[in-house]
Amino acid sequence: MYQKKLEADIRCPLEYGLEIFGGKWKSRVICVLNEKRILRYSGIRKEMMNITDAVLAATLKELINDGLVSRKQYNEIPPKVEYSLTEKGKSVVPILQSICKWSGMFHKENSGNVMAQCQQCDYNS
Repeated sequence: MYQKKLEADIRCPLEYGLEIFGGKWKSRVICVLNEKRILRYSGIRKEMMNITDAVLAATLKELINDGLVSRKQYNEIPPKVEYSLTEKGKSVVPILQSICKWSGMFHKENSGNVMAQCQQCDYNS
């Protein structure tokens, strides 16, 4: 298993937050689970576009280790596993919605392109 040579040098709360829910996929998984509440792996995979199984599995593992996502396994055959947001994970959603709103306001100004609002990030609610 890959081991980092150096521990993350986090010096402020913003860096901690960006480490926990930043990046390309973590925020998307959080938004999907916020909208759908409880999903199995295949359901998350279906909601995400252009993500490999390896990246999704690693992302879920990181979110679980950071306490944002809960993994519930049922003792049945075939195995059943469900994922949902923890209270800590739910507390991130308003932050992501604010970032989405801010990005929507300024992205067109900077690039001239209009971004479609994703279905999961409904900051008007």
